[in-house]
Amino acid sequence: MNPLDEYKKKRRFGSTPEPPPEAKPSASGRSFVVQKHCASHLHYDVRLESAGVLKSWAVPKGPSLNPAVKRLAMAVEDHPVDYSDFEGIIPEGEYGGGTVMVWDRGTYEVEGPDDPAAAIEKGELKFTLHGTKLAGSWVLVRTRNRQWLLIKHRDRYASDDDITVSQPTSVLTGRKLADIATDEGGEVEEASRCDQPSVSAPPGKRPTPTSRRKKPS
Repeated sequence: MNPLDEYKKKRRFGSTPEPPPEAKPSASGRSFVVQKHCASHLHYDVRLESAGVLKSWAVPKGPSLNPAVKRLAMAVEDHPVDYSDFEGIIPEGEYGGGTVMVWDRGTYEVEGPDDPAAAIEKGELKFTLHGTKLAGSWVLVRTRNRQWLLIKHRDRYASDDDITVSQPTSVLTGRKLADIATDEGGEVEEASRCDQPSVSAPPGKRPTPTSRRKKPS
């Protein structure tokens, strides 16, 4: 089975500007991208290159630099490597219709002896990111079926800073979601709503690490 068959099945390439389902490696063979996606709801798509495609997870609240925070990450269909350049509008009525931003990208290294495909098959992928915003050691751990957790390891890049709030713009163009929607004919009001940071707790009233461990964010 072609790893991009599901990607192809879900899209009409005469209607969406998304790249075609062509499996090919990047120059490094280990690229990554995080895309901020304002569709039916705001989420962040974390994509790591493996065997010429981008293995992909939808992370509803985005990456956290705090090692105490476990972010829910739902495995989704593989994407072509060219998707790492995609920033723009998926038309309403198409799969994933909404505004897409390249929030971060770069390269990564696998930690440990396994290649990415083998580590994913085992259900635990440890990796080091070299991005514009995200860096250092991370892990993706499968809990059941398509459900995974994205967790930052403790290192010099770990922080309490909510990076999705402090660094909200595109690494490609410096635009916010509303700017992309305005420039490219998308739903500006919806994109503006997605640009607004969500506040999970008032300043000084952050959830404790104990409460975070009970339930993934």
